[in-house]
Formats: sequence, C-alpha cells, structure tokens
Amino acid sequence: MSSEPVNVNEFQELAKQVLPKMYYDFYNGGAEDQFTLRENVEAFRRIMLRPRVLVDVSRIDMSTTILSNSSTCTVEEVASSCNAVRFFQLYICKRRDISAQIVRRAEKNGYKAIVLTVDSPRLGRREADIKNKMISPKLRNFEGLISTELLETDKGSNLEAFARASHDDSLCWEDVVGWLKSITNLPILMKGILTHEDARKAVEVGVAGIVVSNHGARQLDYTPASISVLEEVVQAVGGKVPVLFDGGIRRGTDVFKALALGAQAVLVGRPVIFGLAADGEYGVRKVMKMLKDELELTMALSGCPSVQDITRSHVTTECDRLRSQL
Repeated sequence: MSSEPVNVNEFQELAKQVLPKMYYDFYNGGAEDQFTLRENVEAFRRIMLRPRVLVDVSRIDMSTTILSNSSTCTVEEVASSCNAVRFFQLYICKRRDISAQIVRRAEKNGYKAIVLTVDSPRLGRREADIKNKMISPKLRNFEGLISTELLETDKGSNLEAFARASHDDSLCWEDVVGWLKSITNLPILMKGILTHEDARKAVEVGVAGIVVSNHGARQLDYTPASISVLEEVVQAVGGKVPVLFDGGIRRGTDVFKALALGAQAVLVGRPVIFGLAADGEYGVRKVMKMLKDELELTMALSGCPSVQDITRSHVTTECDRLRSQL
C-alpha cells in the first residue's frame, strides 16, 4: 500500500504483507468455520445510528483512559512501557503457584486489576494454526516457571499443546474467584461472559466487573457475536458492576454503538496488533488515534457533547426493527 493508511482495515492489509503467514493466520484467525469471527464484525453493520441535530457539540469532552493488557510481553516490560492504566489477563494454570506468582508480579508492578479469562478451559480448534503447525513465540512470563519442553510438538499447533498441558480445565465458579481473592487485593474482572445467567452468577460470586467477550471468536464457533449479547448482559447486571465490551471493534462507530448499548469501555485487540505489525509503536498510536477521531466525529454528528450523552436511543438494533414490525 503506497499511501498512508486511513483506517484500521488498511492497517490489517499492511500487517498481512509483513507478517509471516503462520503468525498472520494466528492473530487474524478464529475457531473452526470462523462463522463467529465474521459475525463479530458483521453484527456491528446491522446496528444503525440515530443522530440528533441542532445540539451544541462545539466542545466535545472525550475524557478517556487507555487500558494496557500484558500478554506477549512480560509483566515488567508492559509496566515500564507507558503511563496507561494496566490490567493483567490471567489464565489459571494447573499449577496454582505459577498463577499466584504472576498475579503477585502484576500487583508489585502497579497493575490495577486482574482480568480472569473464563472461556478457555481448553484451547479452541484453530484449524489454520493446525495446518501451519503454529510455533508460538516464547511465552516470556512463564520463563523459569514452566519447562519449554511443553511447547515442543510435531502434531499441529504447539500453542494448543502448551494450553493442554498447562491450563486448568477443572475450574468452577466459587473455587477460582475465591482463590484469587485470597491471594490478591486487586479488583477481579471476569472476561468471557455471553449470557444473562453467567452475568448474574459472576455478580453473585463477587467479581468487580464483567467483560462481554467471545475471545475474538477463537474458542467456540457459532457462539453469538459479542455485540449481539451486550445489552442482555448489561440488563442482567443492572448496574451492580461495570460491563466492558470486547470483540469486533474496527471503527469509531463500533465504539459508539457499544457504549450506546451499555458498555462502559471497550477493549481493542486485533487492530492494535495490525498497527504494531505494520509500523511498530507509531502504528499502534495511529490506530488508536484513528478510532478516537472516528468516535469523536460520530459523537459530533449524533449530537453527543460527551461520552455520557451517548444513550440507547442513539442506536437501532435488529430486535428494535422486528418489534416495530409487530
């Protein structure tokens, strides 16, 4: 691409050009038929905006906080990289002492929350990774804690082999949340909630927040798009804890729609990876600025001087259209 990219999709094309096929397929791919992967993005396109006119938006207030998640880098590297509010996304290991050590490192390095991943007791079937015989880069947070021999395999994805050997698939609600609360004073958010039943249960066991997510469509195919169940979870929680959103954000209009349906913040995954692959730190900053600028323009054209002014009345969903036809 000869010209400077002007949207996230163009950054994705640049990332595809520079990343080895194995790693592009890993970051961009989903589970099995990849139906949910496509639906995560397509579902946003079926939500229409309802702009307001003649509203003073000359001084738009976009007070936002950037959240940084530690995954491929070490806890310590992310802590020293920027002044963002940091959270750590945690997968519970079969050896709880390893998970406990990582939580303590996050706490020591100024992280503000632990985000407990609850939709990955086993790794989803990612067929591109199997075909490519995916070789994971070193998971550096585990250096010295888990033998690298666990990553060696000649059958399909070695990341799948690592997950099978290390992830605890015997977790239950009270056990894992109670155990985490016993080893840390950090707030615990639960990521991977898609139903009102699980949302209510999460509140009952005492989590500090919920992230509506289908793991980027990388776990169970034919689950609903995250945006299609966001409102259900928000209503089930009833304001008792914050609800964050994850999955399919590619435009500032997507951010606006998620906020209108009740999310208090959104998480952005693949666009950041595309920006990083295409142009390093500058690419990441450019992607985030694009999304923020697009959100600001959407707010201005929708008559919203501040994020707090974005309400449910600013969007029309498929359910709304069906009800209007009855």
